[in-house]
Amino acid sequence: MREKLLLHTCCAPCSIYVINQLLDRFDLTVYFFNPNIFPEDEYLQRLAEVKEFCRRKGIEYIEEQYQPKDWLGFVRGYEQEPEKGFRCDLCFLLRLGKTAEFAQANGYPWFSTTLTMGRQKNSLQVLNAGRKVEGTYGVKFWDQDFKKKYGTQIADWLAGRLGLYRQDYCGCVFSKPEVRS
Repeated sequence: MREKLLLHTCCAPCSIYVINQLLDRFDLTVYFFNPNIFPEDEYLQRLAEVKEFCRRKGIEYIEEQYQPKDWLGFVRGYEQEPEKGFRCDLCFLLRLGKTAEFAQANGYPWFSTTLTMGRQKNSLQVLNAGRKVEGTYGVKFWDQDFKKKYGTQIADWLAGRLGLYRQDYCGCVFSKPEVRS
């Protein structure tokens, strides 16, 4: 019997490659906890794509409550940080901490994230956050940088073939103007 892994995901395009990499090794459950995504319409669109992809693959998914005000409070004081700055460290710690906490409470020995796939993400920041919360919750972190070995290119190709919505910013209110300017 394969071990269970709770996979934090931010969007379907980042998820498809990661899920395909892990599906043979683990019994996967997708976990959608992204209070950073702004605006709510963007959040709902990303969630709908993840739900549909999981339905097609026959993978269980869990959606946490959308609470952007809590996220804004968590990163308060770091609004002016650049993309890949300390605000991102806090965001990763919050989201991966919640993932590890859920994993621990629900019998998942492993957790991981699709966040290393993001073009706007520093994979080392993401992996460091995962390792930090691993120790706090006693759940093992699968710390793979999924961008490597052409992961992003393969995910882009798959997302295009499947007609998935592909966003052009990380998701948070502070990253959106940087991309659009």
